[in-house]
Amino acid sequence: MSQTHSTVSVIIPVYNAERYLRAAIESVLTQTVLPFEIIVVDDGSTDASGAVARRFVPNVRVVTQPNEGPAAARNCGVSLARGDYLAFLDADDLWVDNKLQRQLHALTTNPALAMVFGQVEQFYSSELSQQATLPDLGQRHLLAGIHVGAMLIRRAAFARIGLFDPQWQVAEFMEWYGRAQALGVKSLVLPDLVMRRRIHTTNLGIRAHHLARREYLRLAKRRVDQHANLVVP
Repeated sequence: MSQTHSTVSVIIPVYNAERYLRAAIESVLTQTVLPFEIIVVDDGSTDASGAVARRFVPNVRVVTQPNEGPAAARNCGVSLARGDYLAFLDADDLWVDNKLQRQLHALTTNPALAMVFGQVEQFYSSELSQQATLPDLGQRHLLAGIHVGAMLIRRAAFARIGLFDPQWQVAEFMEWYGRAQALGVKSLVLPDLVMRRRIHTTNLGIRAHHLARREYLRLAKRRVDQHANLVVP
């Protein structure tokens, strides 16, 4: 039987993901340790995403904002969250049922840890699974999950690192994680599977392939420049 852990706030940003949002929310509501609150931030969806989320009220709090991108939507959720721990889940992904339980155990038994990740399994969405031409995911089937949806972080540590930067539309988490590394924030990647990442035709990284490439190149250049500035001549 699930039990509530009163310190965890879960933030789910959504933009036009009505097809997947219900399953994402249910994967949080069926956790073996339930969060204190679930906040869905509807980032200006033009489909029925808001209506899907509101079906879960009062177990879910739903807020809306104009379309500003995933970083701004997550930041909105953070501003409303009341928990001592923060977790994020994209509206098209899923958690395994003991995700929070395993990560809370890791954090509560090691006070020096600031954030915990886990393994991420990639899978093709059902509307793609019948296509015979889909490439085999191979070694990409299971990934060490340095992914926003695979993370549980202490709120105090998140505040130290700062909010997600809205100027990044695709690389916002990696930019944020780079700041965490620069600050020496201690993290752990569990060997356990904690999240399932859905691959579908409307993934932001797929739809905005060229934007993603430009942003990751910009981010890599920034890191090189920052490192060069630290070199003593």
